[in-house]
Amino acid sequence: MTPQDHAQAAADLLRAETTGAQIGLLTKRHPDMGMDDAYAVQNAIYRAKLGQGRSVVGWKIGLTSKAMQYALNIDIPDSGILFDDMVFDHRATVPAGRFIQPRIEAEIAFVMKAPIGGADVTREDVIAATDYVAPSIEILDTRIVRLDPETKATRTVFDTISDNAANGGVVLGAERHVVEAFDLRWVGAITSRNGEVEETGLGAGVLNNPVESVVWLARRMAQYGQTIEPGQIVLSGSFIRPVECPSGTDIRADFGPFGSVEIAFA
Repeated sequence: MTPQDHAQAAADLLRAETTGAQIGLLTKRHPDMGMDDAYAVQNAIYRAKLGQGRSVVGWKIGLTSKAMQYALNIDIPDSGILFDDMVFDHRATVPAGRFIQPRIEAEIAFVMKAPIGGADVTREDVIAATDYVAPSIEILDTRIVRLDPETKATRTVFDTISDNAANGGVVLGAERHVVEAFDLRWVGAITSRNGEVEETGLGAGVLNNPVESVVWLARRMAQYGQTIEPGQIVLSGSFIRPVECPSGTDIRADFGPFGSVEIAFA
């Protein structure tokens, strides 16, 4: 892809977000696109949103589970950017029409108190830089069709990364914990939709330990001269499959002693 292709794809995705009309697969339009192209599109969206007055409040890490990596035939996670207008309060209601095809995932969120970055970031560095961890829900949305109506091809990781890793929103629970207060591998969630259990999982599903997910992000960002800044949220990756959230959905993720987080969709 050329820089002009990256810019056009970003513009199309931003328009889809505004209008609610999804675009076709970028991998169909650009069959030879690769990982660098996908992040170039994402970065073009980032620059455009900054130009619109948005600010970065954090980062999300996706595709951290083996099941999702196998499904997409990749062996590394991906990442996306959280902007200030993506933050929803615990127990808030998402307005009707805000998202195209919302889904949610349960995750452990890290909130940082110190900058962290560099190719040699360690687990100990992440723990030292973390202010607290909290239960969270990530809201996913897709500005790209999930399935091409003609070829029946599905989105690839390159489509998803281009679409800012399918970011839609983030909800933090009220509980805050010192990062070492829990063995995060054993922090799990029972995720219910309208009172019925849909998914369960454990933090160990995220690269064996969610801390390692943040290590991966800091090292990847270092390749682009970026760092995770104080106060920023890092969504460390889901340990459940996405749960569909059509209109009228109430979601509760019960993390047991770790806390809980709720969100509703009007």
